[in-house]
Amino acid sequence: MASSVLDVTGMSCAHCEKSVKTSVGSLAGVNDVKVDIKIGQVTVQYDPDKVDLKTIQDTIEDQGFDVKR
Repeated sequence: MASSVLDVTGMSCAHCEKSVKTSVGSLAGVNDVKVDIKIGQVTVQYDPDKVDLKTIQDTIEDQGFDVKR
């Protein structure tokens, strides 16, 4: 299991939090997603054999948010 903390900009409300949690959480290999909109961070626990960090970042960006890489 791997864990990554991503800095994400553009999240401002409960809907933003839900869209990130739902989209990232639906990826195969993702076990847990925590979103802190106050500080703009998303913490993801995932199996690197099933999903890579780039896919997770792209999924967040597909929801309309920016991931600082």
